Amino acid sequence: MAIRAGRSALVALAFLLAASPCLQARVDQLYHGRQVSDWSRQLNFELQNLSSSQNDGRHLLASPQEIAHRKLRARTGVRKKMEVVQQDDEALVKLENTGIERSKAVDSAVLGKYSIWRRENENEKADSRVRQMRDQMIMARIYSVLAKSRDKLDLYQELLARLKESQRSLGEATADAELPKSALERIKAMGQVLSKARDLLYDCKAITERLRAMLLSADEQVRSLKKQSTFLSQLAAKTIPNGIHCLSMRLTIDYYLLSPEKRKFPNSENLENPDLYHYALFSDNVLAASVVVNSTIMNAKEPEKHVFHLVTDKLNFGAMNMWFLLNPPGDATIHVENVDDFKWLNSSYCPVLKQLESAAMKEYYFKADRPKTLTAGSSNLKYRNPKYLSMLNHLRFYLPQVYPKLNKILFLDDDIVVQRDLTGLWEVDLNGNVNGAVETCGESFHRFDKYLNFSNPNISQNFDPNACGWAYGMNMFDLEEWKRKDITGIYHKWQNMNENRLLWKLGTLPPGLLTFYKLTHPLDKSWHVLGLGYNPTIERSEIDNAAVIHYNGNMKPWLEIAMTKYRPYWTKYINYEHPYIHGCKISQ
Repeated sequence: MAIRAGRSALVALAFLLAASPCLQARVDQLYHGRQVSDWSRQLNFELQNLSSSQNDGRHLLASPQEIAHRKLRARTGVRKKMEVVQQDDEALVKLENTGIERSKAVDSAVLGKYSIWRRENENEKADSRVRQMRDQMIMARIYSVLAKSRDKLDLYQELLARLKESQRSLGEATADAELPKSALERIKAMGQVLSKARDLLYDCKAITERLRAMLLSADEQVRSLKKQSTFLSQLAAKTIPNGIHCLSMRLTIDYYLLSPEKRKFPNSENLENPDLYHYALFSDNVLAASVVVNSTIMNAKEPEKHVFHLVTDKLNFGAMNMWFLLNPPGDATIHVENVDDFKWLNSSYCPVLKQLESAAMKEYYFKADRPKTLTAGSSNLKYRNPKYLSMLNHLRFYLPQVYPKLNKILFLDDDIVVQRDLTGLWEVDLNGNVNGAVETCGESFHRFDKYLNFSNPNISQNFDPNACGWAYGMNMFDLEEWKRKDITGIYHKWQNMNENRLLWKLGTLPPGLLTFYKLTHPLDKSWHVLGLGYNPTIERSEIDNAAVIHYNGNMKPWLEIAMTKYRPYWTKYINYEHPYIHGCKISQ
């Protein structure tokens, strides 16, 4: 048992030897100094027992046969023990040799790789010099603070000088290949001054405190930069590029130069035909609207059966008309209206218009005391986006009033692209619901509690916070059911209750969730893929298989901040050689 236990212990020890040359030397000492001598003593003890048994007087009491048997048994036992010891010695020599060979392969320098002064060249990795320079610069900043606090001014100046040299060498480099030839010399020089600083100033507690302070400062800077980025992206999303502004102005001028008889669209008899496929598109962006119409018609199986109802504002009415007069959508029917011509849409009927006339709302949206910094205004700017004030945005709640003769209509936002025929949507059974839309909720996001204030009893007592949200952008509306269920009246009720913005903050999606609660039929997700205006991780296959792709978010495809990889899905429907587009220098 003792020998077996010794074997097990030695096997375990052999693996430890492979990891530590120091432990190997100690075991050699113990092995040669103790264990061998122990086994030798044990063998000598057995031999002594054998010889003493030959002289023991007790053998006189036994027969000669018994004495001979005892001697043979003793000799056999000693021989077996010697064979076992010899086998153990051979096994131990093999284990020892294996441990020594393994220990030669262990890089003892790896044990200190966490050190700022590590020798990267011993274990080359990609861009190790860039990382080493950054690490050195961090430590140089820490030691410069410590040197100054302890009146080591010469060392302080030397650290600052090396820090500036390293900063100049590193520049904007992110890979070793981008570093100048002098970088290696800078690393060596910085390593020397850091070694000197470590010998003079090393204080674990002080360094830890300084690193913690740097971490907190960096975290605060990241938060500040994120706020600034949000502000600037929201500001960019509000603006109209010069090219599109130029396009609108030129088209407007040319439209009002036309005679009245040339301003009319053909096929006006189709506008109220319920047997055709009708689309509602509300936009003040000529180029965006053209992409929606072009992509729909180019992917339609029967273009002549499609009717587009465009509504824009007074400023863009001429431009929108002129564009589609010059570029008619094939055999499809198109009609453009001005939202300001809807005289029934006034403050006495529409709660949003009434609220905009209130002093409190004017103060909220147009107050003079604007934030003086980017970070201070980032959150407020989102709520003051003009689109949330535009009646073009709220007109979606008045579809039966705008199109009283239609039974169904497909609502499209102007930041979408159609990629396949949409007529199958008219065949979808909404099961008595009013709204057909793609749901956007996952396990814990895009549910009602994200959009609505459930601390308000008007919300918490009437709605489920875990109810699934859905998307505007491509919605099939049953206008007959709309009228029966008085959807516009429900919208007015909630909009009136939100005069002080206590139920939701902004936009048309929150009141839409309330208005169409339990009245929305979920469509298959392949009909409408969202996120191309903010999510860079959408799968290519998901986009290619979608009927409609939606650039919801700030990174609209007509803006410079658009995501490059998604933009071609939109630009493929624009003719950049068109005289108006080329003349306004709108490019891909």
